[in-house]
Amino acid sequence: QVSLVESGGGLVQAGDSLRLSCTASGRAFGRSAMGWFRQAPGKEREFVAGITISGAMTRYGDSVKGRFTISRDNAKNTVSLQMNSLKPEDTAVYYCAAGPLFSPFRGDYWGRGTQVTVSS
Repeated sequence: QVSLVESGGGLVQAGDSLRLSCTASGRAFGRSAMGWFRQAPGKEREFVAGITISGAMTRYGDSVKGRFTISRDNAKNTVSLQMNSLKPEDTAVYYCAAGPLFSPFRGDYWGRGTQVTVSS
C-alpha cells in the first residue's frame, strides 16, 4: 500500500513556473510507477505525466510536452512535477498516483490533490 500527499500548488501568473511534490509512504513506492493527473472544473481527469520505477522512462500528455518534467527520488520516496511556461488552461487540481503499470498508466493509489491556478 502507498499513501500519497501532494504539495506545492498555488496561484501564479501565465508564464510562471511551479514545482509540485508528492511524498509517499509505504514500501510499495519502490515497486510503483508514478504519475501526475489533473482535473479542471467540469472536465474529465487528464493524464499529465508518468515515470517508471527506476525513473529511466517518462511520458507526458500532449498538452504539457516540452513544458512539464516529471522526476522521482526513490531514496526520499518523492516524485516531482516541474511545470514551466504555465498557461491559464493548466489550472486544475493536480493528483499524484502510484500504480503497477507505466504505459498505459494505471493508478491504484491516489493523493488528495493540490490546486494550481494560473491567471492570465
